[in-house]
Amino acid sequence: MARQIMETADEMESSPLGMSGEAYYELGLSYACGRSHSIDLVSAHKWFNVALMQGYRAAAERRAELAFEMTPEQIATALREARAFLTHH
Repeated sequence: MARQIMETADEMESSPLGMSGEAYYELGLSYACGRSHSIDLVSAHKWFNVALMQGYRAAAERRAELAFEMTPEQIATALREARAFLTHH
């Protein structure tokens, strides 16, 4: 179902209000796997954080797996970006 919602990551980011935790999780996966753009671990981690905050618990496992491939600075950036997104949306 989330794949039907998501046509491109850019479209989702431009209209993030009202999306489900699962949709944010799918967005994180798209960045982690490079589905429709380059792989971006910081953005993937960010969207997994947002998905988790929306109650989608599967995002916690993916976020933890991703963190093993990231530097502490990248993780800090992803956390800041997720916090900023949640604050403004």
